[in-house]
Amino acid sequence: MSIEIANESGYDVDADNIVAVARHALGQMGVNPLAELSVLLVDSDYMAELNHRWMGKEGPTDVLAFPMDEDTIDHGPSDSTGGQPALLGDLVLCPEVAAAQAARYGSPDPRMRREDAPEPAPAGGPAGLHGDYGTVDELSMLTIHGVLHLLGYDHAEPEEEREMFALQGKLLDSWRARSGASSK
Repeated sequence: MSIEIANESGYDVDADNIVAVARHALGQMGVNPLAELSVLLVDSDYMAELNHRWMGKEGPTDVLAFPMDEDTIDHGPSDSTGGQPALLGDLVLCPEVAAAQAARYGSPDPRMRREDAPEPAPAGGPAGLHGDYGTVDELSMLTIHGVLHLLGYDHAEPEEEREMFALQGKLLDSWRARSGASSK
């Protein structure tokens, strides 16, 4: 799998971890090992520009995914295209937003990100909240989230959201088990 990464964010980020997480997610999804992915880490100002230009939303966001032409997406072994190598697209991450979200939510669990979610507990808090959840964890989750978008998953509708977030959780758990990371 060819994964190119460029850090233009000004933040010190473990680029090797992001590449490994992306490679893991793509491998678990059965994407052709010759597929190509580009990852760009940007600052919040540039992410806000991209978010406005492409999504029509104000302010920076955490992750944007720009898939190549839908017809070139390699969806894995069940894909009728014969599994030809594909240019998956570009994944754009904002470490500044990721750091703020890690501090705010303290968990990769999407249920903790809803308006009515409880405040995250401090370290050692109740089960299900990850007191030592940090930016690296958030960037890992966002990388998986972005990869799923590149593969055609979405969360605009409730059923799509359940499917995508369940798969995201499964991939994140398998990444943690494989990498030796705790479930923090």
